[in-house]
Amino acid sequence: MANLSYILCFFFFTLCLTSPVLSRVISENPRTTSLDIPSSIHKTLTVFSPLGFQAEKSVESQKWEFSSPSAFSLPLHSRLAVRGTSERDYKSLTLARLERDSARVQSLQTRLDLAVNGITKADLKPMEMELEDEKLEGPIISGTSQGSGEYFSRVGIGHPASEVYMVLDTGSDVNWLQCAPCADCYQQADPIFDPVKSSTYSPLSCDTKQCQSLDVSECRNNTCLYEVSYGDGSYTVGDFVTESVTFGGSAAVDNVAIGCGHSNEGLFVGAAGLIGLGGGALSFPSQIKASSFSYCLVDRDSDSTSTLEFDSATPPGAVTAPLIRNSKLDTFYYVDLTGLSVAGNMLPISTSALKLDDNGDGGVIVDSGTAVTRLQTDVYNSLRDEFVKGTRHLPSTNGVALFDTCFDLSKKKSVDVPTVSFHFSNGKELALPAKNYLIPVDSSGTFCLAFAPTSSSLSIIGNVQQQGTRVTFDLANSLIGFSSNKC
Repeated sequence: MANLSYILCFFFFTLCLTSPVLSRVISENPRTTSLDIPSSIHKTLTVFSPLGFQAEKSVESQKWEFSSPSAFSLPLHSRLAVRGTSERDYKSLTLARLERDSARVQSLQTRLDLAVNGITKADLKPMEMELEDEKLEGPIISGTSQGSGEYFSRVGIGHPASEVYMVLDTGSDVNWLQCAPCADCYQQADPIFDPVKSSTYSPLSCDTKQCQSLDVSECRNNTCLYEVSYGDGSYTVGDFVTESVTFGGSAAVDNVAIGCGHSNEGLFVGAAGLIGLGGGALSFPSQIKASSFSYCLVDRDSDSTSTLEFDSATPPGAVTAPLIRNSKLDTFYYVDLTGLSVAGNMLPISTSALKLDDNGDGGVIVDSGTAVTRLQTDVYNSLRDEFVKGTRHLPSTNGVALFDTCFDLSKKKSVDVPTVSFHFSNGKELALPAKNYLIPVDSSGTFCLAFAPTSSSLSIIGNVQQQGTRVTFDLANSLIGFSSNKC
């Protein structure tokens, strides 16, 4: 009998080791994951190396490619690769990024609050801006602060096409760029667009659907004027027109409604304007009737490029989650996130903490412009506390800005940290790479947990957590797909 028991135990032990199903569960759901410390610190130093980036060379040599006969794509560059930085060291760069990020998050929440509470332009005190001796009146409304725009694409505007850098933003709808004559323009990397030189420039009249879809508009000689204002005091005002938008000198889209801004002010980081990728009627995907679009955000401290693609299929093997919409505000893309886990342990959070309610409040959006993922305070505290339990072997250090959980890893070559995963309502799980949530904040070995609490009801999955992942917005099937290492 003893021998039989031994044989049975050995048999089941061997089965557990060799069974494809059981071994897959073990390999796909580890409790810890490794982070390469020297590699991460090296990237923070490369940013300030004279030979670190060769942005102009990489931009000029980039070729636009088509994924399929019905799809098109364009290059995606990190802000740092295009613009460089005036900061003296990586900690200063981090603090500047976090300051911009906080302004953007506040702006997103304020915009949602206005929509949820049904506040319209008639309810707000208008502000006046001078535009070629005409006054355009509209409310001070909050939108997305472009100060935190971290990803750019190069597109052609007009015919012949004038190539400019544009910020890409899933948190806004109206496309716009600075135009001559310029009453008030901020500094941008390329020459100001001159509509006189474009044969495809066409002003929109006030009775057009595009003009009437604007939150704030005005008429002047039966031509449509637009205004977009942001929570940090930034704004753009000008003529609302249609123009040709060209990708790589070959793939042109005609009659795109776009703002031609003659008065612009704010922290727009040197881009000529913005391409709105939101869900509203005036966004670029909506105007071209795209069934889907996707992007892959490369490392912000890298000069490598990726692509923004339209009408391409979700990559095989993607982790998909339900895409839900807010009846009060159609701009944002909400994902049906139902929970989070740390080291394989589900966090004890209420079901309502991440839910979009019937009034349009709460929920979780996926945003390309927000850097750091924001979670309601109770959810964040639960995440942080569980993460701290699994990192007691690491030397802790003082917090940095909005990060309250930081470590001194200057003497480490590699560390094992608890896994962090998102869990969706369809049962799917997205496990994050360690480098997407334990990030360097200086070049001395200080690493911080890259999540932050928010007192607002809106949670945001930011671009630090999206880096290295192709995010597909399948608009036709109401799904969001996450595909690791598909840049």
